[in-house]
Amino acid sequence: MQDGTVIAVGIAEAARRLGLSARTVATLVSRCQLASRKVGRRRIIPVLALENFLRGDRETEHGTANPR
Repeated sequence: MQDGTVIAVGIAEAARRLGLSARTVATLVSRCQLASRKVGRRRIIPVLALENFLRGDRETEHGTANPR
């Protein structure tokens, strides 16, 4: 983005931002509890998905909310 705003991060950075281990974040992604997208060999997580996760909003890999 032109203003330098980061809109997606990798597993390690997501873990750092959440205060969790990378393994825990990878598990959340594999269980579709944290939205992500595969780009080549890399898995990226939208920053918005991190914020939604912290609020308790569950998301699938496609980014749509699931009822609790």
